[in-house]
Amino acid sequence: MRLSRRLILKGAGALPLLAGSFGFPRFGLAQTQPAAPGPAEVPPILFVHGNGDHAALWITTLWRMESNGVPRERMLAINFTNPLARADDKVEQPNRSSTEDQRRELGEAVKELQRRTGASPIALVGNSRGGYSIRNYIKNGGGSDISHAVLCGVPNHGIYEWDEGLGGEFNGRGPFLRGLNEGESEVTPGTAFLTLRSDGIDKYAQADGRFVGKPGTPTGATSDSPALKGATNLVLGALDHREVAFHPRAFREIYKFIAGREPSRIEIVPEVEVKLSGLVTDTPGGVVTNRPVSGATVEIYRVSPESGERIGGRIHSSQTGADGRWGPAQIEPTWHLEIVLTSAGSPTTHFYRSPFPRSSDVVHLRAARPLGPADGGAGAVVLMSRPRGYFGLPRDVVLIDGKEPKDVKPGVPTDSTTTLRLAAEEVGRAVAAMFNGERIVARAWPASENRIAVAELTY
Repeated sequence: MRLSRRLILKGAGALPLLAGSFGFPRFGLAQTQPAAPGPAEVPPILFVHGNGDHAALWITTLWRMESNGVPRERMLAINFTNPLARADDKVEQPNRSSTEDQRRELGEAVKELQRRTGASPIALVGNSRGGYSIRNYIKNGGGSDISHAVLCGVPNHGIYEWDEGLGGEFNGRGPFLRGLNEGESEVTPGTAFLTLRSDGIDKYAQADGRFVGKPGTPTGATSDSPALKGATNLVLGALDHREVAFHPRAFREIYKFIAGREPSRIEIVPEVEVKLSGLVTDTPGGVVTNRPVSGATVEIYRVSPESGERIGGRIHSSQTGADGRWGPAQIEPTWHLEIVLTSAGSPTTHFYRSPFPRSSDVVHLRAARPLGPADGGAGAVVLMSRPRGYFGLPRDVVLIDGKEPKDVKPGVPTDSTTTLRLAAEEVGRAVAAMFNGERIVARAWPASENRIAVAELTY
């Protein structure tokens, strides 16, 4: 069934296509660090997530933009309905999207941001697969509306170049990428392009096929594969596939390219009052989507940063409707939080989070993966998750419960989640998760009650 444009774009509609930085009044900023004045010359910016991801990954980028005076109402982050690519772009798969689906949804988001701001053209910033939809839209769907395109860790020449699987959009020999890259220049005239890439540790720009399931098979890709002829191409050093979009170093280049000058600050300026809300999204059959979950309950507690224990009673509770939205919850910018998500058919997930310094309506939640055979016999299961990057060993300090995790592979950073399983007698105790300068303390909840704890890193 095809959905009408009105239904797709409806802010509280059944499909959460758009999840932007809208819906909150401006609050006073911390008196010691006033935000920079709003730069009128910065166009509205639409942020585009990658394969299997959602708008929430851009939360720190949005905060840094706001801290440099970009009004949140002039920014938007898209939630693609089905964020995972098909195995073959032309063959339908349940809860997966084609390149045409992505191009169409991005086009609707562009029009919505233009409508809300009254401005045209706008800038697009994308990570990984999100860069494909940006290039496809500009080349085949309306490049005249786009002033700047920033492509962060985008596999512009494919993750591999193989004769098999030519229908896959990540195959550099396939029709999709050949169509985007044809001609002497690989960018579309009229839009300024910037590519940001890693210096050798992007898991999807590797010469060996071990990261795509074929160890020892040459991919045909190199660390230079994200670069485009005709674009400004920058190497950001030892940043991984996601960090080239979400790291402070990446923010500097994104802002500088779009605004035409250096940012006045890299740090995030806290607000005096913070409101949070977001979406609860579904994983039908284990496939991640951005389809809303109705009837889910979200509760928030303030917790001790040292023990993870709750301080006082519940500070927020809401139940999602057909639009899948929870909140808003008002908190203090210094509070460490436990966010509890309860939804039918999924484990009750206890998310432990560092303080939220600013408001956001893209605090999106997906229940943790189901408890599986590997968890059998465990009294408690605690995950440490880093959505905006990978764990790099020995590049990073990565400790969970005081030990370096054994399920994180050294070398090229490829893992963004590590799992700790505890015995029954350890249920209820504190577990510290540490990544470089960020430390989160979670509590070990009983697996026998179908509960999982997640220490979710923000940085």
